[in-house]
Amino acid sequence: MVETAWPGEEVVVAARGGDHASLAVLVAGAHPNVRRFAHSLCASPEDAEDAAQEALIILYRKVGMLRASGALASWLFRIVRNECLHRARSGRPAAGWPAPADPPESVDSAEEEALRRLDTERVAAAIAALPADQRRVLVMRDLQGLSGRTVADALGLSTAAMKSRLHRARATMRAELGGPR
Repeated sequence: MVETAWPGEEVVVAARGGDHASLAVLVAGAHPNVRRFAHSLCASPEDAEDAAQEALIILYRKVGMLRASGALASWLFRIVRNECLHRARSGRPAAGWPAPADPPESVDSAEEEALRRLDTERVAAAIAALPADQRRVLVMRDLQGLSGRTVADALGLSTAAMKSRLHRARATMRAELGGPR
């Protein structure tokens, strides 16, 4: 795996001070890291690209608000995480996902909605914490609803290897979320 270094502190400080050349270097230097993180977290490549682009736009517009140059990575990753969550929650399906069903007739209370959002964030965080190979299998199989053979072929795995990764991912999710064993 290729490691891409974040731009140095002097570049961040200069960009915070309004130096346009440093800001361009900062955005270009952060892009590979932000993009890689978005692709590991979002459900579809299109959502990942959109989330990464949104994070870089926010960086460009609000770099002056960054309190500490050392917080750049966590700030950008939080933006990407929130964008991926937003896209997962939105009504539009990601590529390859089935269209959402009609909304339920009853309206949930504010408390129920808040609890559902907390659950969604817990699940998204647990998925994000999975190793990349397990996360890809879990997202493709359980969230996108693709067949086991399709997932295995798309990832260049045998069906047995795909099933093994899926089993490990599901077991980790159950342990993390406190579900039945």
